[in-house]
Formats: sequence, structure tokens, C-alpha cells
Amino acid sequence: MLKTIILVGSGGFIGSVARYFISKLNLHVYFFSIPVGTLIVNVLGSLIIGFLAGIADKSPLMTLELRLLLMAGFCGGFTTFSTFSNENLMLMQNGQYGIVFLYTGLSILLGFSAAFGGYTASSLL
Repeated sequence: MLKTIILVGSGGFIGSVARYFISKLNLHVYFFSIPVGTLIVNVLGSLIIGFLAGIADKSPLMTLELRLLLMAGFCGGFTTFSTFSNENLMLMQNGQYGIVFLYTGLSILLGFSAAFGGYTASSLL
């Protein structure tokens, strides 16, 4: 258990630091008011976790330890959007298209609602 925590935590640390530096692009790059750094992190994280999941499915190179370090740790620290994308990919591969639409819709609706709620709650302080 301790080994698992160290692997996930180490990967998460590296992913979080990488996200911090890439997200700083939000301060310097403007494209239709889109947070470019965050968009890059989310898309890149999705690309990375998809690539790693593909390797894990097709090759013995992706050991459990590497999955913990890179997928749960790095990608989880880098962006949770990568995990969201991978989960939807798995649901699609299982033919659960209705669940994909439901999960995606709920994630967007609840995520935006939570952000709005948190923002609104912060004004109460």
C-alpha cells in the first residue's frame, strides 16, 4: 500500500507542477478569451492518458507500477480531464453510448454549477 501511495503521489507531484507551468500561458496567450494554458493541459492530458491506456492494452511494457505512476499519478495531477476522457473511452469501447452522454452531460452541468456555486459562496466571505 505504501508503494502505491508513493507512486501515485510522486506522479501527481510531477503532473501538478507541469500543469502549473503550462497553465501560466493563460496569463500571456489570448485566443477568443479561451484559457489557452488550461485547454492545452486538458487536451494534452487526454492525449497522454489515451496513449498510455493504448500501451497498457497492447503491451506488457505498462506494468501496474507504471500505470499508477503515469496514469493515476501524473495524469491525475496534470488534469482530471484526462481521466474523464479515458473513462468515456472505456464506456464507448463497451458500447455504453447512453452512459457516455449522461456522464458527459452531468460532468459539464455539475462542474459548471459547482464552479458557479463556489464562486458565489466566496462572495459571502
